[in-house]
Amino acid sequence: MSLYDDAVLVLKGYEGRGGQADLRQAYLDHLSTHGDAGMWKACTAGHVTASALVVDPSRGRVLLTLHKKLRMWLQMGGHCEPGDTTLAAAALREATEESGVPGLTLLPGGPVRLDQHPIPGPCTQHLDVQYAALAPADAIEAISDESLDLRWFAYDEVASVADESVVRLMEATRARL
Repeated sequence: MSLYDDAVLVLKGYEGRGGQADLRQAYLDHLSTHGDAGMWKACTAGHVTASALVVDPSRGRVLLTLHKKLRMWLQMGGHCEPGDTTLAAAALREATEESGVPGLTLLPGGPVRLDQHPIPGPCTQHLDVQYAALAPADAIEAISDESLDLRWFAYDEVASVADESVVRLMEATRARL
């Protein structure tokens, strides 16, 4: 099965509430229109990305990255790569690479949220499929080339440093824990 096929199956199985159902359909429409190309960075009409919020539920905190280009505190994530076989694998790879934390595991149950957001050209938008990754108890982060900083934030601190998309992802993740 291709990454495209996995994305279609994941999205068809995703049961988001409210605007999430409309967003899910927009993602499926995008993939129907663009086919496999809709998965890759080269698709300037937008492309599917995968991300994961790294969570340490035992300490009530999340690990965010200060994104090098955007200069915003965000969850780990990014573009799918040719070696990715599933969206979940892409999200876990991105979370591990960007956090430097070995031993992350995805929260069971598939994606936590979807988030469509505009990005600076030439591409116009990311269609982000968002997961949550559980950090091991002894997690020690390590800054990657893609980050200016990494920092653990208590759940109640996230709204003061991150945008609404990260806050919604954190809230949806906490509801699933």
